[in-house]
Amino acid sequence: MDKFTQLRGTAAPLDMINVDTDMIIPKQYLKTIKRTGLGKHLFAEMRYDDSGAEKPDFVLNKPQYRGAQVLVADDNFGCGSSREHAPWALLDFGIRCVISTSFADIFYNNCFKNGILPIKVTKQQLRELMDDASKGSNAVLEIDLESQTIGRPNGESVSFEIDPHRKHCLLNGLDDIGLTLQRETGISTFEEQRKLSQPWA
Repeated sequence: MDKFTQLRGTAAPLDMINVDTDMIIPKQYLKTIKRTGLGKHLFAEMRYDDSGAEKPDFVLNKPQYRGAQVLVADDNFGCGSSREHAPWALLDFGIRCVISTSFADIFYNNCFKNGILPIKVTKQQLRELMDDASKGSNAVLEIDLESQTIGRPNGESVSFEIDPHRKHCLLNGLDDIGLTLQRETGISTFEEQRKLSQPWA
């Protein structure tokens, strides 16, 4: 997966609590196992009306947020079913970072496995970042994973915590397969030795 080191991008405000995975990517789009092509269906029921036309008042349909790379959302983001299509859809749209006070555990874990950085902040920090994200074309945040900071438009920064192992994986673009392949030599050596010692296995 792509490395995540630094990101400077527009932040879109989604001032809603309990945004579940069915809202992120509705169930009718779960038939595919491809990680691409889901971005156009992200938040489909909020983005489009029954005729398929865009709803102009939804944040990601507004001109200043169409290229958003950061999503600032309220409590309990990613709750509901465990579908990995949710981070796939976010990533395919272009979202590389989601900021909230809390995330559903499975969604949170799936983000790291797909190159998305989920950041937990306090309620006060969320309010400030939500205000920043509401500034339209000036809603630019600077995310630095190495220093674990969010740079705000006013020059202030917000620090965040992250598990060191997950941080290492994002910085180096390592998903579960990539982590396994780092030990490919040792695995191959073990298999060869096992064939010699247990040829019947």
